[in-house]
Amino acid sequence: MTASFRVLLTRLPLSLLAGMGLTTFLVLGALLAPLISPADPLSQDLYATFQPMSWHHPFGTDAFGRDVFSRIVYGTRYSLAEVCISVLVSCIAGTLAGMLAALVGGYVEQAVMWVVDIIFAFPGIVLALLILSLLGPGFLNMLLAISLFSIPVYARLAQNLTHSLQRTEYVEAARTLVAGTWRILHVHIMRNALGPILVQSTLTAGSVILTASSLSFLGLGVAPATPEWGAMMSDGRNYLGIDILPSLFPGLAITIAVLGFNLLGEGVRKVMGK
Repeated sequence: MTASFRVLLTRLPLSLLAGMGLTTFLVLGALLAPLISPADPLSQDLYATFQPMSWHHPFGTDAFGRDVFSRIVYGTRYSLAEVCISVLVSCIAGTLAGMLAALVGGYVEQAVMWVVDIIFAFPGIVLALLILSLLGPGFLNMLLAISLFSIPVYARLAQNLTHSLQRTEYVEAARTLVAGTWRILHVHIMRNALGPILVQSTLTAGSVILTASSLSFLGLGVAPATPEWGAMMSDGRNYLGIDILPSLFPGLAITIAVLGFNLLGEGVRKVMGK
């Protein structure tokens, strides 16, 4: 068993192993946050502001005396929630819209792709800002905005995959046997398109974290005092001349998370391409 496992590891791309390692590290940090954190992430101590790195405060404290390390660990939960919810919603909605449009064809497909092209015309962050200006700031509204501008990516991918798979022999045979649209979609198209969609999902995760952190940095994401990485950087930017640690470590956490998901996506792409 050990020998076969070693052989498997040697055959996997290095990017996949590195991405799995970093994402596993993030997941464990989120799950074990109460055990890892040395302090309450919301607890303030105005007599201990801007403390240097120490055994009790590994990453120091911020302007309100809150432990930066504890806030970063708990912030992992928000980042993973942003990735899971936004990617899941946009993937399901975009994939179904693209596949159904390609299967139905005609004016329905043109109308769906016309809407997709309109959303594509807006840069992601600009569209998110527009949605949040209409709905108001908040964590759920931020997730909705991120999900919306990610839908066209999956819709276009699903449309192209569906058109390619419709020309295969097994789909033509299913149509000959008068199989319904939903059966063709579920049995023959969706299962065979799962690989490329999974790769796109992992590659999208990094951009979701960057966008969510940017919106929180602008004050349009989570509520104040919430231990979210973008919001922590925003809180610490006013005190860069006094202490850089409250902004430095959240930025490093964002970098590690984005790198982990990008490496994971690249590794999955290589494995699927073999």
